[in-house]
Amino acid sequence: MKRSISVLIGLCCALPLAHAGVIEKAQQEEAAAQQAWSAWGGEVGFRWNRDLLGNLGVKVERQPHERLEKSDRRRHEWFAVREAGSLKFQVRNGALKQFGGGSLQMRGGYVLRLPDNTVIDLRELTLRVREDGSNILDVVSGDGKSWFFIDRVMFELVDGKRTLAIHAADMRMAPQFAARIGRPEAAGWAASDLALDTKVYVQGDDEVTGGTCEPYPWPGVGVPGVTGAAYQADLFMKAIDFQPAGCQNCTGPGGANDGLVAFVPNSTLRNNVNDGTAQETIPGDPLGTSTALYTASIAWHQMFSGSPPTYNPPYKNDQHPFLIWNMYRINANGGIEQIARSGVKHAWLTTNSGCQGSCYASHILGRGCSDTYSTFNNDNPSDLGPRSEIVPATGTWGRCGSIWDPDCTGSEQSNGNDDWTQRMTMRESQIDPAAHPGATFLMDSWYIAKEDINIYNSMATVTGTPRYTSGQWSFGGQANYRLGAAIDRWVDPADPGENAMNTELVATPGGHAKLAVKVTDLGDGTWRYDYAVMNFDFARAVVEGAANGPDPRVVSNKGFDNFSVPLPSSQTVVATTFSNGTLDSSSAWAVSTAGDRVTWSVPKGGQTLDWGTLYSFSITVAAPPIAGNANLHVAQTGNPEAFDVATLVPDVKVVNDRIFKDGFESAP
Repeated sequence: MKRSISVLIGLCCALPLAHAGVIEKAQQEEAAAQQAWSAWGGEVGFRWNRDLLGNLGVKVERQPHERLEKSDRRRHEWFAVREAGSLKFQVRNGALKQFGGGSLQMRGGYVLRLPDNTVIDLRELTLRVREDGSNILDVVSGDGKSWFFIDRVMFELVDGKRTLAIHAADMRMAPQFAARIGRPEAAGWAASDLALDTKVYVQGDDEVTGGTCEPYPWPGVGVPGVTGAAYQADLFMKAIDFQPAGCQNCTGPGGANDGLVAFVPNSTLRNNVNDGTAQETIPGDPLGTSTALYTASIAWHQMFSGSPPTYNPPYKNDQHPFLIWNMYRINANGGIEQIARSGVKHAWLTTNSGCQGSCYASHILGRGCSDTYSTFNNDNPSDLGPRSEIVPATGTWGRCGSIWDPDCTGSEQSNGNDDWTQRMTMRESQIDPAAHPGATFLMDSWYIAKEDINIYNSMATVTGTPRYTSGQWSFGGQANYRLGAAIDRWVDPADPGENAMNTELVATPGGHAKLAVKVTDLGDGTWRYDYAVMNFDFARAVVEGAANGPDPRVVSNKGFDNFSVPLPSSQTVVATTFSNGTLDSSSAWAVSTAGDRVTWSVPKGGQTLDWGTLYSFSITVAAPPIAGNANLHVAQTGNPEAFDVATLVPDVKVVNDRIFKDGFESAP
């Protein structure tokens, strides 16, 4: 290739200057097309989900002396890679694009003991690239069988492009392995996280088509030549699916234990595609087209990265998006409950597939770029933190005082998490279909990105059915993927139906919340009012230090502490309910019918209704619905103290009229 480029350069000198640009472009395009690199040797790391495998009857065994004395923040066990063989991959515009073939073999490794006490020997296993452009690596044992496969690879070139680093990838059970252990439903479940550091051999020059590699501008930058227009951030959730992460002491429906269940998503995002014209980013979805006509790049810096005083552009800190996920149950009687919620996944790298219009570094998400945060990536305790450290409406993380930097030294420490600390967990009784006949189960996943103009297309929901088989729950039959919030699937704001309503509270810059209600005529002269309040990103936060600086401290990010609807205390409330998604009755909000209202209030030391959270309330009274206002009180002092939100409330006049239904008297 270098010889052909030299010939072109020689021709350039002999041709008129007008043709120089054409020759230069030809050089760059040829160089970019020929960038086939290879890598070999190094180390490979594994982080097995031993809990999940144990529930399937599989025990992971290794020889202690085979493990390397190496550690990383994502808790892999490392082994050497033989220098025989290599991985081939394509590099274009300065970044790794896809694998092109080849294989690597590790030294040492693991033996898997199966339920029937036979073993699969994975010592000296081979990682072999599928030559179909899928970026999948098969895990092949010494007998030539592919028991696992590796996908959703988070990779980049580091150390001056001398090292190919796979920081995270899902090692999933192949159908052959699932059948071998007698659990065919486990095919595709992630069994381990894989990491790889291997040496790169560069073939040819790392040229860039077009001669430059400039990302699209950051949010707020004016669009050249378009008066009044600016680049805007608008991140979309492209796809999600959920897999089991583990099960503690699970005995199944109606079992002796009420075990602890965990699920975790694969979440694929995509940046807006618009560049002056509105186009679909997520085809076929009502929320799939952005109103931002000019796409901004989104910062994607790993926590504690960058150097003072500038750190990383554009916010001069380690700004990155945050990912959460939740589970909901819509009961057969009509109410909705959020029954589980995760901690916060801190994003740290983007592989930028399918980008449009430019080329992008691994810490900038550009126009049209997609990326997947996979099962093990999202389930890694090193990257998970509490929601209390985030101010969601502004995308601010309180690094100072966080679980990674409790003493505000500016240096990362161990966060103290174990595998279960920040997982989305629920009890078996909450997802047992037999205990909740006719219920519908949903899960959502969503991103918080700084300056994102539409939070609702950054989230999506999927339906499914909890299933139990021999020690492990799964979420089967996943379908009905849709952008938007779970509360909007319960009551559609555009078409709520009879005796239902869904109202948005937009309290800029405080954030967003929604109040939805369904009213059911019980047929005995009473009506049940099922209310749900979803706090998406509302927080009247208290922050010390500059929110856009490298070391802010989030002192408080509380949401709401009180919810009430009007109803004179003279009227009888037949029943009330409250759900905050737990089975702990001591955490329930206290209910009062004093002061002509039904009011639920957080108890002293209790949990306020904070961001990413849905609480459910209901009352049963002898009154049909009319339009009215409910009230949400803000936990943190400030102005306003509370918000009135339009909804449906009991019609007190109708209740009074019933007192005089004999016709001998009239209501006042």
